[in-house]
Amino acid sequence: MNLPMLSAAADGPLMLENIPQLQAEVRALAGERGALILAHNYQLPEIQDVAGYVGDSLGLSRQAANASAETIVFCGVHFMAETASVLCPDKRVLIPDPDAGCSLADSITVAQLRRWKAEHPGALVVMYVNTTAAVKAESDYCVTSANAVDVVAHIFREHGDDTEILFGPDMFLGAYVERTLGRRLHVWNGECHVHAGIRPADINAVRGAHPGADFLIHPECGCSTSAMEYVAAGDIDVAGVHMLSTGGMLSYAHRHQHDRGTAIVATETGMLHPLREAAPNMQFVAANEAASCRYMKMITLSKLRDALRDDVYEVKVAADVAALARVPIERMIAIG
Repeated sequence: MNLPMLSAAADGPLMLENIPQLQAEVRALAGERGALILAHNYQLPEIQDVAGYVGDSLGLSRQAANASAETIVFCGVHFMAETASVLCPDKRVLIPDPDAGCSLADSITVAQLRRWKAEHPGALVVMYVNTTAAVKAESDYCVTSANAVDVVAHIFREHGDDTEILFGPDMFLGAYVERTLGRRLHVWNGECHVHAGIRPADINAVRGAHPGADFLIHPECGCSTSAMEYVAAGDIDVAGVHMLSTGGMLSYAHRHQHDRGTAIVATETGMLHPLREAAPNMQFVAANEAASCRYMKMITLSKLRDALRDDVYEVKVAADVAALARVPIERMIAIG
């Protein structure tokens, strides 16, 4: 059953009676256009329910690159649609709201990165996938939260222990990599406005309210990197803590689909929807109810319908930038 969802966008809440109608329009238009709808895990539930694939930003980009559809409608934030455009330049990539940005991606500009590189000539640049295509084009490697440690460890093995690394823009993920590897990096002072609100006191309070509950941290989303650092620093009790990717979280839910236990989820609250769908008897509790990305929630059913109907808001990365940005992304994929 589709329940009414309160949208943070200007077109206001969707009422119960028009959600099914809009979903039917979206599905019909996607079929007529031969378009593939991709949705990030943090999208509104009614958006996730009409998507051909739901996942994290890298998984979505891989789906786009391998899709047979010539048109991709990307329900996420702008840098994700850019990454899809970089990986599949022959496809038409649309985004329902071109103003759906990302506070983490905005925390470093290409001009700032160039100045930082100039201060450290010869350093290798490792940038989180949550960055613009222009920033990726100035980078040597991209990472996700799940593979950042492996990528940086690979760099030290291949280039030597004295390799200088500029890591950004997420300061929490950078600190986590430093602590895990026991190596110093130059870390950019950036953060996501959502994960900045997930603090040890909040996590300890919700765990105290649910004794014995498992604690799930999604390592592939920027919103959990602060929690990952708090665990590594010993600020959070590690008992029952599980570092899980999107697939790992869903596998956890499927394993517990008949259980009536409780799991606390430290990530953007949109992830609760697919978990609850997979394990309706489980209680999934947000580590912080305020961990909701207002940019993700700018994508609504009416905007998605309009993008399909009017074929609008194409995201196209310039060929020269895309060629450079593709290199660090493919290096990341090759490392795993």
